[in-house]
Amino acid sequence: MKADLLREKFLDFFKSKGHRIVESDSLVPRDDPTVLFTPAGMNQFKKQFLGSLADFRRAASSQRCLRTDDLDKVGKTCGHHTFFEMLGNFSFGDYFKADAIAWAWEFLTGELKITEDRLWVSVYKDDAEAYQIWKDTIRVPAEKIVKLGDKANFWPSEAKEKGPNGPCGPCSEIFFDQGKDVGCGRKECDPGCGCGRFLEVWNLVFTQFNRKDGGGLEPLPQKNIDTGMGLERLAAVMQGVPNNFETDLFKPLTKEIVSKCSATETLADRQSVKVLNQNGSIYAIADHVRAVVFAIYDGVLPSNDGRGYVIRKLIRKSNLHLRALGFTKPFLYKLVPVLAQIMERPYPEIKGRRENIAEVILSEEKSFLSILDSSNVLFSEQFSAPHLKSDSVGTAEVAYRLYDTYGMPLDITLDWLEKNGFQFSQKTFDKRAEEQKARSKSQSAMKGDVFDIEALHADIKETKFEGYRDYEAEGKILKILKDTAEVDSIRQGDEARIILDRTPFYGESGGQVGDSGIFVSGANTFEVSDTKRIDKVIVHIGRVIAGGFRKSDTITAKVDKERRLAIARNHTATHLLQAALRKVLGAHVQQQGSLVAEDRLRFDFTHFKDVTDDELGRIEEVVNRYVLDNQNLITVEMPVMEAKKSGALAFFGEKYEASVRVISIADISKELCGGTHLTSTGQIGLFKIIQEGSVASGVRRIEAITGESAYKAVKEEDKTIVDIAHALGVPSDKIGQELERRLAKIKEMEKQLQSLKIEALKNSVESVLKGAENINGIQLIIRDYPNADMAILRNATDLIKARTDNAVIVLTTSSNLSISIAMAVTPDACAKGIDASKLIKEIAPRIGGSGGGRKDFAQAGGNKPENREDAIKKLKAIINQIKP
Repeated sequence: MKADLLREKFLDFFKSKGHRIVESDSLVPRDDPTVLFTPAGMNQFKKQFLGSLADFRRAASSQRCLRTDDLDKVGKTCGHHTFFEMLGNFSFGDYFKADAIAWAWEFLTGELKITEDRLWVSVYKDDAEAYQIWKDTIRVPAEKIVKLGDKANFWPSEAKEKGPNGPCGPCSEIFFDQGKDVGCGRKECDPGCGCGRFLEVWNLVFTQFNRKDGGGLEPLPQKNIDTGMGLERLAAVMQGVPNNFETDLFKPLTKEIVSKCSATETLADRQSVKVLNQNGSIYAIADHVRAVVFAIYDGVLPSNDGRGYVIRKLIRKSNLHLRALGFTKPFLYKLVPVLAQIMERPYPEIKGRRENIAEVILSEEKSFLSILDSSNVLFSEQFSAPHLKSDSVGTAEVAYRLYDTYGMPLDITLDWLEKNGFQFSQKTFDKRAEEQKARSKSQSAMKGDVFDIEALHADIKETKFEGYRDYEAEGKILKILKDTAEVDSIRQGDEARIILDRTPFYGESGGQVGDSGIFVSGANTFEVSDTKRIDKVIVHIGRVIAGGFRKSDTITAKVDKERRLAIARNHTATHLLQAALRKVLGAHVQQQGSLVAEDRLRFDFTHFKDVTDDELGRIEEVVNRYVLDNQNLITVEMPVMEAKKSGALAFFGEKYEASVRVISIADISKELCGGTHLTSTGQIGLFKIIQEGSVASGVRRIEAITGESAYKAVKEEDKTIVDIAHALGVPSDKIGQELERRLAKIKEMEKQLQSLKIEALKNSVESVLKGAENINGIQLIIRDYPNADMAILRNATDLIKARTDNAVIVLTTSSNLSISIAMAVTPDACAKGIDASKLIKEIAPRIGGSGGGRKDFAQAGGNKPENREDAIKKLKAIINQIKP
């Protein structure tokens, strides 16, 4: 049975049991700072588990997940993955153990037709209720029900002893018996053995306790069900294969890798994954590309920190595996279309974005392969400190930094270190690796109170927002929070956060900043400086500037209308900008982030080339054409899936409700958007781009202004042009011509000046040579040239080298803030082992900088010109120690 069908059968089964089928959440959890990536199916339901947002009591999903806890095991075992899909059914204070157990058994044995004699179960050792249900209701033989302890059958694992505080409970697992020929072979082997014979298929968590400080457990008033079943493992069971990587979710990927692998020699080799997968490389690549593609799909781009660092690391580990298989050029990106085909049914959007995703991966592959190809240069730079040769701990620290930052394999580093006589501490390297693993695990695992929720609105389900059309509305104060405590009243001067039952104030979300304004009740005034949204609750932040307010007061909430309109101009302009970008640059453009404020807008988008000045001008022109067309904005509410099918653009990584607002502007733009907008494009007035540039690999950013801000900017530019025209003494329309004429004249004068300087250098060579100092048999020639540049210094070294031998030539030029050094070594001095690049690296730190070059010529720059003499003194000492 194929994985697509298994996924559909699972969701259809629980739909028939009254569950709402919830679309997979993004890999980037929304409003959940406790995890880097979504690690389990239950994460998007945290609020429901606490009784919040309870418009449904049962749910089921197939959630895409990403974990890196066991990264080193991926590819080496049959079931460890970074990316996987978690099938799960959930109950929020509705059904409990009896139904959860009965439905799990019904699905496996009735729907999937797995024979009962192949299934075993485990229960928590103290959970008599679950044991009785399995034994007496489901009629599983007692000898096939295994009682396990806190580590295996309590969630979170060992929570009673180690925490965290919060909801927890026993769990029951269902295992598939692969047969006596698998595993340890012992007659008494059961699911508690861990030899591999019994595959854990489904974990049923019964959340019935609240853990408190000290490990005490108290019953929860609302008992919940949280189950999880890995699709990949279930597919392996149903397809009769002993390894997840042999299922239809992976085979097209592994087959593609093998078919293109240069390490294969015969047709038989190419058809056998096992021949090439002895170190797990093929399986690891197939796994990692899934994680990388879905992370990029959800808006995570490779970078040096956070989520982006994880993705960069996975791409680089994949390239190392590919290198071990004989690949010397980028290849991982070529697997994107294969994966898009595999996942087309559940994720058709991947196919539409495959070129964009492949470009991101290709860019990363090229960068990393370039690092590997230039490893000798990198090693020379990183291990240049003289003390490192004998400092095994210091060498290991640098080696780990290369591994962690650049992804440089340790074996390549060790090979270079051995050839160059460096000491190395494996113990130090392993210690740093363990520390990083612990940090990574703590970031990707849930921390603290697992179900932490803002106390501010724990018992408030929703604030009714009335601000799409109105700027003023009456509302009742439901809650007041002063500092960290809920209070009944506040008075003049107090800062507080207030929640109303209804409000016209927009809470910051979707890139749009929150509204400001005032609350008024008679002579009492509360100034709102900012507005936040937490789930469906809107929180007003500000201070009392007159009188006082009490809980349950009815007030009039008034939004700052002018500021709101300025924000709306920038928000509507953002939609027009995305449409213009797709028109000018191409349909590959996807939103990666945005900021909509009252004074400007910022829009991040995918694009893999610099945006030319002509393209930027065209984009601005297209947006302003849309503005002049004065098209009306049409707002419609519809189901999210229907909206996406209609062609409405969605911000990847954004979590949308079941029903969404779709903003349409004629045939120009159609987007899912919950923000506030104008009624027509003409109200924008004027759109002006003020900045464009790169913010990450494959991501560009445009900043722009609209309305009055844009008009003021144009007026400022006009004034600047007039001032320049006056200074040049020409009409405004002749500025370009006059500047070209003057620049040409300056260029000619600079050329003449350069010639004069070189001529002066030639005339000064004799006097420079007379100043040479003999140190240890080497002629050391030192000269400072004020107001020179590096080109002049290089010319001077060439002139001097041609007139002398057995010499080291050091020429400098400096200002109040910086110093530059050019160093040349004559051929005969080079033959004696004198290396300009090594000498410059020794003295460059003295001038507050760095340097490098060749044996015969090197240069350096620094920000401590006052240390010139100290650097020269250091150089003399080094030359004096050179053996003749």
